[in-house]
Amino acid sequence: MEQAGYKRKIYLEDKPREQAKQEILEVFKVPSQSQMIPVSHALGRVTAEPVFAKMSMPHYHASAMDGVAVMAEETYSAHEQKPLHLIKGVQFCYVDTGNPIPEPFNAVIMIEHVQIIDNDTIEIIEPATPWQHIRPIGEDIVQEEMLFSQGHALRPADLGVLLAGQVTELSVVKKPVVTIIPTGNELVQANEPLTSGKIVEFNGTVFAGFIQEWGGEPILHDIVADEPEEIKAALLKAVESSDIVVINAGSSAGSKDYTVHIIGELGTVFTHGVAARPGKPVILGKINDTIVVGVPGYPVSAYLALEWFVRPLVCKYLQVIEPQRQKLKVKLGRRIVSTMGAEDFIRMSIGYVNGQYVANPLTRAAGVTMSYVRADGLLIVASNILGYEQGDLAEVELLKPLNEIKNAIVFSGSHDLTIDLLSSNLKQQNTDMKIVSSHVGSMAGLMAIRKGEAHVAGIHLLDPETNEYNISYVKKILSGQDVVLYPFLKRKQGWLVSPGNPSKVNGIHDLTDPDVYFVNRQKGAGTRILFDMLLKDAELEPEQIKGYEREMFSHLSVAAEVRVNSNTAGLGIYPAAKAMGLDFIPVADESYDLLMTKAFFESEQGKWLISAIHSQEFKAQVESIGGYAVVDHAEPVML
Repeated sequence: MEQAGYKRKIYLEDKPREQAKQEILEVFKVPSQSQMIPVSHALGRVTAEPVFAKMSMPHYHASAMDGVAVMAEETYSAHEQKPLHLIKGVQFCYVDTGNPIPEPFNAVIMIEHVQIIDNDTIEIIEPATPWQHIRPIGEDIVQEEMLFSQGHALRPADLGVLLAGQVTELSVVKKPVVTIIPTGNELVQANEPLTSGKIVEFNGTVFAGFIQEWGGEPILHDIVADEPEEIKAALLKAVESSDIVVINAGSSAGSKDYTVHIIGELGTVFTHGVAARPGKPVILGKINDTIVVGVPGYPVSAYLALEWFVRPLVCKYLQVIEPQRQKLKVKLGRRIVSTMGAEDFIRMSIGYVNGQYVANPLTRAAGVTMSYVRADGLLIVASNILGYEQGDLAEVELLKPLNEIKNAIVFSGSHDLTIDLLSSNLKQQNTDMKIVSSHVGSMAGLMAIRKGEAHVAGIHLLDPETNEYNISYVKKILSGQDVVLYPFLKRKQGWLVSPGNPSKVNGIHDLTDPDVYFVNRQKGAGTRILFDMLLKDAELEPEQIKGYEREMFSHLSVAAEVRVNSNTAGLGIYPAAKAMGLDFIPVADESYDLLMTKAFFESEQGKWLISAIHSQEFKAQVESIGGYAVVDHAEPVML
């Protein structure tokens, strides 16, 4: 129900993102504020003014070697045919690295080039040159030299230079204070019990982390209810003590999205809605000369909006250049469709397969936080194009280091809980390696191997004619390619039902009950193929199964759906049922195998993978889950 005086409001515009950014930067008045801090606390801080050395380093002529200090002019006659003897205390003295060079000496001969005759006499056979092996005063730092200009972000080695120049404290730009206000009646803290309709407030902590990383000082406000007066009070308080205010949620056009009204009432709204997806419903405004940024409640939308508009403000305040991500040309593994008129920011998984970088889109849902966490890069589809075709080359911005992407084993195919365990064990064996996986189903995984877009695919495809798993599909679809089918797991498939089985599902015919709702897997998944075979054997049609068209992309997603609906059933693996506290009614034992090219199987990465599979630690972890067994003494099938 709409609050009196606040009517639902659609977006003011679909403003280009860059235009909205420049507008907000222009009205952001940066106060010239600095503070003196000790060098020991200055890592990452930005210098507010030029910093000059107070002392030279070294501040005396210092020996650069262990040896003897001599007067070079007195050694010119030394020759291997005519050795020269020098007297201690008169013509030389011993010095170690870093020792002052006493007058009148002006050169150092390395101790390795000296023949000691007795306690007071040495012999040399080569002359010295003036100032050889001596660090002159100010070789590293000269007193009054400018060490750093204004606007320099201090690194660990910079702190050493400051201290060496006897600068113990310095003036740095004061961090911009950014207050974060989470709003929503549905929000609770992570340590509170969850009930239906309530969600954990975590965006604020993520925002604070980003702001801290960019050099700001975040202040996380308590959760504010969706009440105009409470939101108004929180904003007025925040703008008094903050350089920037970020208010989370309430920025869209819903009946309880009051933020744009309140900012407009208290100050000025410059932008409400930008031409970008996700992240469209953003608000840019100002209250009492303090910039206020309203970001969407959906996490991925919020993170992107924060980067687009808050990071530039923080950088302007600190007087530093906004950082740019490394970019990479990739081959697209799938077609990507966009809409003219708005930028699309698409999270991508990237792998290095067969000598090229291959990228595939992750879910584009704005609320799926893990898609952002797992993403290797962002593909930005410009507003004036309709997308890309499969196989096109495109440029992506990297979210992870390139070497991490290049060393990853790209896994595609059917979802299984053990793949993450396998990745963990692989990383323990070789810290440069890990598995990055996408759950696209067995058939899609098989096709990824065919197209050279993955290193490994997990498949469990039952052939209804032979009642065998995987081999017939591989022979048919990958005919002529050198591939290896590696026996991996034996696992149980069965009905996932609520505790006590209130829906009374014990067989395929029980799913025809109109009160029972079924949760299916996506087309091409091995579980979907098994279910369709069960339907065929029972002479049932998909139309007789309520929910047949509802598709999930993992066993855990099916189990999660069953968990919250007691009249729902699904087909999946035992560990998914166990993880969600469900009952499990066995239906079939199946073979879950790993498909890979022969070249990968014989590669260094392939050998590490097989070694991790057969480690005792991995086997013990798998068996402790239940419903699994790692295939012992597996013999790879060359196809």
